[in-house]
Amino acid sequence: MAKEKTYPMTEAGREKLQKELSELKTKTRPEVIERTKIARGFGDLSENSEYESAKDEQSMVESRISTVEQMLQNAEIIDNNAVDEDVVSLGKVVEFKELPDEDPESYTIVGAAEADPMSGKISNDSPIAKALLDHKVGDEVVISTPGGDMHVQILKVSVSE
Repeated sequence: MAKEKTYPMTEAGREKLQKELSELKTKTRPEVIERTKIARGFGDLSENSEYESAKDEQSMVESRISTVEQMLQNAEIIDNNAVDEDVVSLGKVVEFKELPDEDPESYTIVGAAEADPMSGKISNDSPIAKALLDHKVGDEVVISTPGGDMHVQILKVSVSE
């Protein structure tokens, strides 16, 4: 039997998913079901674009509910206390600079379920995070990217808020 995929995440990430699931089940799903009922009343279903659109939306909502439920069921909550405080790991903020003298950058490394690059949260599956994981403050690391290798130095590691 195949092992279930686990979804590493912070406690805050799990809470965010639980909130999303609640919203999907209590608000979004009933709204879509109501739109489907209304569209069904517009006549011949074979030529009813509103009905098709509502059914498509309902399918997407049900799919997302299923995905979020699976992620929560197989969540692996990150314990930052299990790793030295100056070691890069999931749930920590890492500040580094590209060598020789670029400006520092800072990212929080999270599981794929809660990644949001626009707010500085990168997935542990990303090339940057994969290269930085398990390294310490002061380490120089080579990050392989599609645009070529980046040589960086880790400046600071702290626990995510």
